[in-house]
Amino acid sequence: MPESTKPPLQGFQPFFFAASSFAIVSVVIWTALYSFNWQGIAPIYAAMTWHAHAMIFGYAVAVIAGFLLTAIVNWTGRPTVQGWPLWLLFTLWLLARCLPFSHAPLWLTAVMDLSFMLLLIFACAKPIVQARQLQQAGILGKLILISLANATFYLAALQGVYAWQQIGLYAGFYLIVALILTMGRRVIPFFTERGLKTAYNPRNNAWVDRASLLLFLVFMLAELVHIGSGHRFAQLLAGGLALLQFPLHLWRLAGWYDRGIWLKPLLWVLFIAYGWLTLGFLLKALSVVLPLSPSLAVHAFAYGGMGMMTAGMMARVILGHTEGQDVAAPTTAIRWIFLLLLLGNMARVLLPMLWPSTYTLWIILAQACWIAAFSVFAAIYWPMLWPKHSDQA
Repeated sequence: MPESTKPPLQGFQPFFFAASSFAIVSVVIWTALYSFNWQGIAPIYAAMTWHAHAMIFGYAVAVIAGFLLTAIVNWTGRPTVQGWPLWLLFTLWLLARCLPFSHAPLWLTAVMDLSFMLLLIFACAKPIVQARQLQQAGILGKLILISLANATFYLAALQGVYAWQQIGLYAGFYLIVALILTMGRRVIPFFTERGLKTAYNPRNNAWVDRASLLLFLVFMLAELVHIGSGHRFAQLLAGGLALLQFPLHLWRLAGWYDRGIWLKPLLWVLFIAYGWLTLGFLLKALSVVLPLSPSLAVHAFAYGGMGMMTAGMMARVILGHTEGQDVAAPTTAIRWIFLLLLLGNMARVLLPMLWPSTYTLWIILAQACWIAAFSVFAAIYWPMLWPKHSDQA
């Protein structure tokens, strides 16, 4: 009798498909809303608020879900959700993304989205608790706080309290930045060591790790106080703490650097992404004392840091966990994904500082580069996410 050789679905498959699809669709919609004044979104909250929420709790959280549901299996040796529970998670995520374009009440969107977050926390926590890996508590803690930030956003939106919507959005945003910094500290030196064929001795320092974590925590709290109250002292404190973090992360990145990375797109994209995160701290500090838009720092964190890091991580995880693929020898077309994202982030962050009079043009260019980058990603990686398997006798 023929026997199927199709392996069970892994967490990264539906969620990396979801994230890369939503990366294209959501920015196409955002381009229509922002650049071409389309009025297609239901007026449950402002279009710009939808865009921020979609990228934070839609795109970024989908990448995090796919990564954690796959990585936790390696960390603990225990399976995460498979079969219908995995599809339930995916369905809840998808409903929460689609409902804002229907006439459904906001509370229903909130129920779908927060149910997804709660089930994701449970799916990640169960194998970690079973394996008694207390060292993963920080990852779970950030995931719980991201869920609370999302809940804060929805409660504020239901009550029509704009300031608390912003607090929920920025709390989720900075928690995801913190999670990316944490995972970057784990995986960038590790991936670099495995990817280079020469001797590699990354420089790390426990004092720098602890200092960067503490500074970021206080920085985030000061930012949220400023967003909620407009207090000048909180703004100055956040700017000062951002300035202190810039050399710390620059020192950390320099300690991981090896010139051999430039031969490996899956390595240099991680270094460039971490560099944009580092630059984000400097731009944040400068925006407090100079006539510089805070959105430039936000997009250095989000477009360059978060966008490039997540694209690079998804590419590597797919290659590393798909039968017949070689993570050491990806297709050369992969570099176009990362180069388009790099060009788009330069258009979004750097060019508006140099030529502010053509700001709208730079935004359209940034949107086009993002859409093009993830379209290339889809062309390369979607067939790997859903491989064909034949039956064997």
